[in-house]
Amino acid sequence: MNREIECWQPVHWPAIWAMALLWFFTGCAVSPKKEAQDLPRVIAFYTAENDRAHISFVHEANRWFERMGREYKFAYDSTSNWDLLNEDHLRNYQLVVFLDTRPETSDQRSAFEQYMKNGGAWMGFHFSAFALTPSAFPQNWDWYHNEFLGSGQYQSNTWRPTSARLKVEAPDHPVARQLPALITSSPNEWYRWQNNLREDPAIRALLSIDPSSFPLGTGPKPHEIWHSGDYPVVWTNMQYRMIYFNMGHNDIDYEGGTNRELSFTFGNPEQDRLVRNAILWLTGIHENR
Repeated sequence: MNREIECWQPVHWPAIWAMALLWFFTGCAVSPKKEAQDLPRVIAFYTAENDRAHISFVHEANRWFERMGREYKFAYDSTSNWDLLNEDHLRNYQLVVFLDTRPETSDQRSAFEQYMKNGGAWMGFHFSAFALTPSAFPQNWDWYHNEFLGSGQYQSNTWRPTSARLKVEAPDHPVARQLPALITSSPNEWYRWQNNLREDPAIRALLSIDPSSFPLGTGPKPHEIWHSGDYPVVWTNMQYRMIYFNMGHNDIDYEGGTNRELSFTFGNPEQDRLVRNAILWLTGIHENR
């Protein structure tokens, strides 16, 4: 009896405790890392220069996407280094987001075009579609502006940033899940385009400005107030996995000289759901709630 206790106590307990501690610490260290590696990965590119309204949106969007990543289980990275828009880096991501601008070098553009043609996914906001010749952002990328986006050059905009009632044109599309027929947007500066998106068979308008929104804009310049017209503001090119949102311009107190943020893009439940649905659709994440 005494011999059995003597052999059992000094020999086996330390080994058992050592194995238990090894399992505990390696399990805690390795499992979350492996889980993070298995998550869909999203990367956002931005410039965040010059226009305070766009800078405000970029910072707000980065906070919102990070929060959505924690809630809906995707990894989110963001960068102002557009040189990371290359083949080697992009193969790590299921979704690329342009928050405020577009790539400018031929290498960056070529890498993005091949990424999309090889089945990658993209989401763009507001100024990411802007092009105007002559300007600091000329229309010098036909594939992107004419084929991929379908919009061509920028033509005009409303002012000041104002909310609009948006008609859901594709209630069967995944981005419209649990949305009503009409939603009220956050305040935004709305763009008009050179090309008629309705005439492009590859483009499917998902949301457009509802006529009940007119007049849209407050001026003071008369041409910055829209009184009528057909304006798709969210659309997809059905030949690619992509979506473009005209939203992404917060209101700033320029006139008062304070540069204070007067509005935000996120925090609007219906508009947030729209963007969230788009993330889930483009990454292949299914919302199980």
